[in-house]
Amino acid sequence: MENIKGIKRTGYCAEYDIRDINKKVVLMGWVNRSRNLGSIIFCDLRDRTGLVQVVFRHEKNEVLFRKAENIKAEYVIAVVGTVSEREDKNPNIKTGDIEIEVDELRILSESAVPVIDITENTATNELLRLKYRFLDLRKPKQQQYLFMRNKIAKCARDFYSENGFIEVETPVLTRSTPEGARDYLVPSRVNQGKFYALPQSPQLLKQLLMISGFDRYYQIVKCFRDEDLRANRQPEFTQIDLEMSFVDVDDVISVNEKFIQNLFKETLNVELKIPFLRMTYEEAMNRFGSDKPDVRFGMELTDISDIVKQSDFKVFTDACSNNGSVKGINAKGCANFSRKDIDKLVEFVKDYKAKGIAWLKVGKDKEITGSITKFFTVEQLETIADAFNGEENDLILIIADKNQTVYDSLGALRIEIAKRLNLIDNNRYEFLWVTEFPQFEFNEEDNRYYAKHHPFTAPMDEDLEFLHTDPAKVRAKAYDIVLNGEEIGGGSIRIHDSDFQEEMLGVLGFTKDKAEESFGFLLNALRFGTPPHGGMAYGLDRLVMSITKTDNIRDVIAFPKIQSGACPLTDAPNVVDNKQLDELGICLKEKKNED
Repeated sequence: MENIKGIKRTGYCAEYDIRDINKKVVLMGWVNRSRNLGSIIFCDLRDRTGLVQVVFRHEKNEVLFRKAENIKAEYVIAVVGTVSEREDKNPNIKTGDIEIEVDELRILSESAVPVIDITENTATNELLRLKYRFLDLRKPKQQQYLFMRNKIAKCARDFYSENGFIEVETPVLTRSTPEGARDYLVPSRVNQGKFYALPQSPQLLKQLLMISGFDRYYQIVKCFRDEDLRANRQPEFTQIDLEMSFVDVDDVISVNEKFIQNLFKETLNVELKIPFLRMTYEEAMNRFGSDKPDVRFGMELTDISDIVKQSDFKVFTDACSNNGSVKGINAKGCANFSRKDIDKLVEFVKDYKAKGIAWLKVGKDKEITGSITKFFTVEQLETIADAFNGEENDLILIIADKNQTVYDSLGALRIEIAKRLNLIDNNRYEFLWVTEFPQFEFNEEDNRYYAKHHPFTAPMDEDLEFLHTDPAKVRAKAYDIVLNGEEIGGGSIRIHDSDFQEEMLGVLGFTKDKAEESFGFLLNALRFGTPPHGGMAYGLDRLVMSITKTDNIRDVIAFPKIQSGACPLTDAPNVVDNKQLDELGICLKEKKNED
């Protein structure tokens, strides 16, 4: 193979245009495709900026022409030539007005036949694409995802630096603490029998930075959670993490609205109006059945519990008498849904633990038909329909169950129907803050309360009276920022008093000794003059997904994992030598089949 000694690249392929006619250039890149027409060879040369056509003419240089006959797709080449105007212009590419008349060709590297299609053919099996990710990333679309990721990261660094935040790196090897997701553990060779944990977030460390007096901190940081994966979740992910001293909720929200406004202007040239809409958790759940509501369309929930709690329909009355509820949505104009269509919706909500859907159709002259009409009088049916503002050709879908099941199933159902009816405008960006989350959530299996966010979140001042008597009533100074139905970030005001932090851990079931064992370093630090502080973190991966409008997190990560947490490219995780295990004092135990 040849090298580039004696020549130097003058620019990228797509940087040249009609204004550069007769300019001498040196370009390097990959052969996208080559076309031999007998006396002339056209070759599309590609680099990260795009394509440009380079030309080899037999009549001009036969030796060069014969050499060009050997180049194939994905060969890496360097060409020296002159910019000229194309006869057959191509309006579909940036350099469509020009071509490069080649005087010198160097074949820098040959290529085997690519295992996957390098063009924008997304039909290729994803597992194969990820196994050959280094080829998949040559696709312009895949590269654009990472270019945007870089731009977002740069915008974050620029904005927070300009607003007084200090970038501080926190350790990757830290200690495992309870009350979070499952940790990735790293055994210590020097301290055998002990383990580091990879951080799920820098939460406690950034609080310590506030105690240290840095006042404003930010970091673009890797985090790790050993949990089941979904389309928008990876075992390792990246956060734009920040913390501020001497602030309350409004202060954190204000600076971050300005960040989002600046980010969308810089990346998409979209002007966002601030302040964004705010909505309490209670309102979001009651109206949309979700703590991350998509407000680009209506179809809000309606509660008819009071109307039907004394009806003859046992499903409704049982739900009401067992502290549940009966709620529904009005799918406007959907009375033409067939029984088969409705049965598919019934199967859909079963994934959210709902047992079924009661449905009504409003016809001409307010004639009401449906699955539950025999349990109600005509007057009762009309009252139900009126509660939903039911009009001719509407379909009313009702679920009765425990409150959380009702919220989860109807929240998902309204999104599913909106997608089927094409009600969602993907060109709109609707932001909102969801605030005043519950401080605790009760786990029936463990018969105890857990922190809804984390144990270091401060409760609302006016709810402190319920802390020990009725924890379910306590709201947190917590907030999430939601974009088009996806949470892209969240945070809270923290507890800054050591005694109160210990009290909060007690409410969560920690004994004094257990609290000291797990969080003693934080409790101790809080005793040494801690400013009121709070912060938040954005999921960088999710931000990139939202801005690039992809629904697959693997698109926006250079080398992502698959559903099992494995990396098809490097075949990680993998076995290690027994010698390595011996050094760590680890003996593997064979897992027995449970059959």
